[in-house]
Formats: sequence, C-alpha cells, structure tokens
Amino acid sequence: MTRGRIIFLNGTSSSGKSNVARELLGILDDGVFFHLAVDAFNAMRSMRELGSEEFAAALRRTRMGFHRSIAAMAKVGNDIVVDHVLSEPWRLVDCLTVLRPEDVLIVGVHCPLDELVRREQARGDRPSGLAAHQYELVHRHGDYDLECDTSTSSPRDCAQQIKEFLPHRPSPTAFTRLRRRYLTDDKQASTLPQLLTQAPVSEAGPPRATTADKTDSTECGCGT
Repeated sequence: MTRGRIIFLNGTSSSGKSNVARELLGILDDGVFFHLAVDAFNAMRSMRELGSEEFAAALRRTRMGFHRSIAAMAKVGNDIVVDHVLSEPWRLVDCLTVLRPEDVLIVGVHCPLDELVRREQARGDRPSGLAAHQYELVHRHGDYDLECDTSTSSPRDCAQQIKEFLPHRPSPTAFTRLRRRYLTDDKQASTLPQLLTQAPVSEAGPPRATTADKTDSTECGCGT
C-alpha cells in the first residue's frame, strides 16, 4: 500500500494556515487530500467546565490524538494537509516520533507581527496577544522544506507555491533532519520524557472547553 503524503503547515494563530489549506484542497489534483486541523479536534470535546489539571490533560491528549490521527490516515494511503501550531517543543518531538519523515513536507507559514496583531483584532475570535505569545515559539526549530509569507502572497499564491514544490521534495526532508537533531538515542533518552510530560504552554484562559476552542486555536479566518 502506498503511504499518503503529508503537507504540514506550521505557523502562529492568524498567520493564514487554514486559508492556505483550503486553497490547497482546491488546486491539488494528484491524489485525494484531507485537511486535518487541530481546531477541528478541539471542537469535538464535550462542553462541560473542567478544572485546570483536567483541562491541561485534555488538551495534551487532544494534541497527541491529533498527531496519531494524521499518522493513521497517511499510513493507509490518504494525502493530508495538516494545520498546526508547534508552539511547545513536545508537539514537534511527538510529531517527529509518530510521523514517517519521508512522508512529510513541512511548510513554515510566516507573517510579520504587526500584521498578525491587526488580523487578530479584526477577526475578534481570538484573545488579544495570542499571536504575539506564539510568535517567538512556533518557528524556533528553524528548519523547513518550504516557507511562505502570507503578508506578501495571497493564500492562493502560497498554495500554488506548495503545489509546485511538492513533487520536488528534498532528500533528506526537513523532518528527517529534525529527527536526527531531536531524536538521536542520547537526546531521546535524556529529553523526550521531559518534553512529553511538561506542563502545556498557557494559551488558554479559564479552563472551559468553549474557551479552549478559541484560545488554543490554530485556525486563521483571514489570509490577506
């Protein structure tokens, strides 16, 4: 069975990832692609209020389940466009652990901070300062197969750039290089348990599922 390809879009809230993903679904004509966004998984949770510890545990399980759902879909041959925010080190490490690096094209979706702030204020469905909080964290690993800037290119143009690059994925891929950096035997033994058990970065306000869906979000409603 041929494994599916994974186009992994990583960027802050309001960077335009979801708009790029939707454009990709409209123009990719080689295979059948699915858009998997962590927002959709957050929205599946029950709506009851949660205590802080239960809330943090639920968020971690959601993200871990999201990563493994991507892997399972790709394993049986589905092509995937992933919409995610790698704002905590453990999220990247977990993805590197469960996704086959040869399958992944990781794309950095960039946008200047002042434009992120403007979009965040204009959309009104994200807490003030979320994008700024994530800005220095999301791209810290610093290695991509491809990068785009949604402040200078439209979502459609970014999607077209990704489409044209997809058949020419480099070898090794950025995911392969990142695995070598983060998951060598010595580093994995010493750091992986800590990364996978550390407390989540506080991106959500009160411990309510409805709040989490907004504040722990990766989706952008504006891509200009």
